[in-house]
Amino acid sequence: MNLAEQIEALATGFALVVLSLALLVTVWRIIRGPTLPDRVLALDMLVAIAIGLIAVVAIRTGFNLYIDIAIALGLVGFLATVAFARFILARGLAPETGGAEAGAAKGRRAAGARTNAGQRKRKGGRR
Repeated sequence: MNLAEQIEALATGFALVVLSLALLVTVWRIIRGPTLPDRVLALDMLVAIAIGLIAVVAIRTGFNLYIDIAIALGLVGFLATVAFARFILARGLAPETGGAEAGAAKGRRAAGARTNAGQRKRKGGRR
């Protein structure tokens, strides 16, 4: 085994360890949440890590079909992320963000009051 093969084996082994740890942390984030967008983002990250793992395995084994599998997984992962994003948009704000939603409603009411006051001034005074 020459020096180049040793470096390649060391680098792919290190990459497999780091990607495996990243996979575990990402799965923890999917389980923990706390919100649905966090979970969707973690799922997208999980797909990216899986593509990296498949690429490292392809380099390590020399079997080039794994690269095609990684490309297909990337396409499917992208479509899944877009579908989840559309689902979140169609569903509206989650009940988990109730505090933010109430704050946004209060801000809209305050902005509406300022607009009404400006209209009264233009019409010539208070009513």
